[in-house]
Amino acid sequence: VPEGANALYLDVAAGLTTFQLAGRYFETRSRRRAGDVLGALSALGAREARRRRDGVETMVPVEELRTGDVVLVRPGETIAVDGRVIEGTASLDTGAMTGESLYRTVGPGDEVIGGTVSADGILALEATRVGAHTQLAQMAAIAEQAQIRKAQVQHLVDAVVRVFVPVVLVLTVLVASAWLLSGADLPTAVTNGISVLIIACPCALGLATPTALMVGVGRGALLGVLVKGQDALEASGKVTTVVLDKTGTLTLGAPRVIDIHPHGVTAEQLMRLAAGVEASSEHAVAEALRTHAATMVADIPAATGHIVSPGHGISATINGESIAVGSPAFMHELGAHLSGPMEEAVSEAEQAGRSTALVARDAEVIGVVTLSDAVKEDAAEAVAALHGLGLRTVLLTGDAPAAAERVAGSLGIPDVRAGVLPTEKVAVIEQLQDEGHRVAMVGDGINDAPALAAADLGLGIVTGTDVALKTADIILVRDDLYAIADAITLARATNRTIRTNLIWAFAYNIAAIPIAAIGLLNPLIAAAAMSLSSVFVVHNSLRLQNIQTLRPSAGPAPRGQGARSETTTNARAEMHQ
Repeated sequence: VPEGANALYLDVAAGLTTFQLAGRYFETRSRRRAGDVLGALSALGAREARRRRDGVETMVPVEELRTGDVVLVRPGETIAVDGRVIEGTASLDTGAMTGESLYRTVGPGDEVIGGTVSADGILALEATRVGAHTQLAQMAAIAEQAQIRKAQVQHLVDAVVRVFVPVVLVLTVLVASAWLLSGADLPTAVTNGISVLIIACPCALGLATPTALMVGVGRGALLGVLVKGQDALEASGKVTTVVLDKTGTLTLGAPRVIDIHPHGVTAEQLMRLAAGVEASSEHAVAEALRTHAATMVADIPAATGHIVSPGHGISATINGESIAVGSPAFMHELGAHLSGPMEEAVSEAEQAGRSTALVARDAEVIGVVTLSDAVKEDAAEAVAALHGLGLRTVLLTGDAPAAAERVAGSLGIPDVRAGVLPTEKVAVIEQLQDEGHRVAMVGDGINDAPALAAADLGLGIVTGTDVALKTADIILVRDDLYAIADAITLARATNRTIRTNLIWAFAYNIAAIPIAAIGLLNPLIAAAAMSLSSVFVVHNSLRLQNIQTLRPSAGPAPRGQGARSETTTNARAEMHQ
């Protein structure tokens, strides 16, 4: 034996430790980047706010704000509370909260949410929700809880790992024993056994699912798609049919004047009288009449002697004349005469699934106003985006068939289920499921809550009721329907990433174990290869941060004045990565 051949060298031990620690370092760094997506969401909130009391402005920590406080927001500053504008007008950058590229103009009476930024105006807000009760805080809390919950596939992986680890330990002993029995010396047998043990470490297998889901949940939060649990994100990728509620989901949820049929008067005179009678009414139709009249006439006459017939109409006196506004049945009760053209206008509206408000003067109908719940501007394009993803769409509503068919026809929805009572919506969902469809239900009202719970995936619109949001699996924070397609796209990409990670982890371990068992890998190389496998899985998951909204870009929004805080700027930059 040459001199020094039997000396003890520690290069392998040092190299093994170095590769292991380096791999863990890069893995931890990558996983921190995945977690920072939600950190960016939390960072959108302001740390201080300008409060006004008794005419004096003071900067205070947001923790000191209370409901009812008046908060001032200057250009470039982040809104610290959810509130109502009481003074001022400004364009708000809501992109980080809703994913919208266009700025939204707000003024007195409008609702605003924390985390948005005033671009070009000074606002005075009355705080309605502060601290943990703001929408931003609740979004962060829900998203954080979502990252804790395990998906179904992760339970399967955990079960596999529980079996895989003991099998590898036994295999390590068998490999070392086989080398000894074949005549190899003890160091060689132990080295090859250790190589099998290291290369078969299921670190990548354990990271494959939770890392991808964590990044997916975080990216969804920044796209205005708030996922309540990783299992919901997993279920989203398997959806084949999307059931859409009509009122408030595909439509604005409030009637608008779309046509005016005057008889013996001008359209301006007709709307002036109608708005005068409805001036103090809070009914949705009254609001629609007043809003439309404001675009046509400068002054609204005063009315006296109001008599209300709930569900039918209202009458009053204007300049000594008896004016009534209401349904055809209300006109019949009053004995008001409908001329041929007026009857024809009512009939055409009913056939088209629209409602009407008739205006009578001294028992003579002088006009018919046709109203309709307008379809949201982006509804048709958003439904087309769902079809482009290969999804089947179904319109489910309690409205009359004519109204439902009209909306479905304008949006290209082939399957319409109209006249369905709230208690019957669940039966429709179950019928679709029995036919083999994986159903997602999109709704915003209390009557949608049971259907949202019964569907494989429930998507609630944030403008809806608390009950609907509590039963939904995913909350659509954005105000556009592209969020539905974005949720499905993100879920599919997340599921693809999970599959890629799992295939890589399984294939890597299965392929590498025989190589190590026959002595072609020493522990040093095995340690490096095992660490790189984990890093690959995490970095592959981070690619989900590049998912973008399907909503067409409307071009860059105008830049606001003033500088934002570095934290907020960085947080918003995360959203566009």
